[in-house]
Amino acid sequence: MLKQKLDTLQQKQPQGQKRDYSLTFWRPTVGKQQIRIVPSAFNSNNPFTELKFYYGITNKVMISPLNFGDKDPIASFASKLREEYNKENYVLAKKLDPKTRIFAPVIVRGEEDKGVRLFEFSKTLYMELLSIADDEDYGDFTDINQGFDFVVTATKVQDRPGFGLSLRPKPKQTPLSDNADTIKTWLENQPILLEERYKYTYDKLKEELQTFISGGEEQEDTIVSEPASGFEDDSPAKEEKKFTLSTQGTPKIAKSEEFDSLFEDDLPF
Repeated sequence: MLKQKLDTLQQKQPQGQKRDYSLTFWRPTVGKQQIRIVPSAFNSNNPFTELKFYYGITNKVMISPLNFGDKDPIASFASKLREEYNKENYVLAKKLDPKTRIFAPVIVRGEEDKGVRLFEFSKTLYMELLSIADDEDYGDFTDINQGFDFVVTATKVQDRPGFGLSLRPKPKQTPLSDNADTIKTWLENQPILLEERYKYTYDKLKEELQTFISGGEEQEDTIVSEPASGFEDDSPAKEEKKFTLSTQGTPKIAKSEEFDSLFEDDLPF
């Protein structure tokens, strides 16, 4: 049922329509900001959600269908590259691996009127948060009565997009809010992460992959339903794309046919 709902939402969303993502996602600005990580409305045991994204294949950030439990042509292609080991295939397969990003529901102090928003960050910052949670001096920092706020510091990094992010817990325990009704609202009304990401079809991802490996330039307009991403440690460098597929002893076929043949046993259903 959830998968059907997500598919329906994606089909109804008009492409090219602009949205104010600041109401759903919180992005730090240069300087210091204070936040509180809120218990998840969807998983009371874990406020963090891990998602996999593709960077650098097109000028858009693309979410992997694996997050929805669907077949992923890019992941399948990378797997096939690794079956025939050589340096070029290995380099390209690694380039095609999705990057993990972490999301957590947060309240930004001073902006409580905007409600719960989603904070996206790197795996490095995620490991720091897990380490703090494992520290007996802090423990469950999301506790609504005796949890901890965090100070997030964002700094510009020379010659790189996005920010360098660091965080530290505040030394004193505090309640999430002094108002019980406000806490109830924050715990019950949170963005549904997978509904906020544009879901590409299997065929569209395959098309983008073929354009990428053939060295072609993307010609389509950017889909503005996907917010631009430049984050603290995920800035994929441009690399020369090379890969090989064994064809010795077989008739020469067109590159497009060779590419399509890789997916004959990997239908999107």
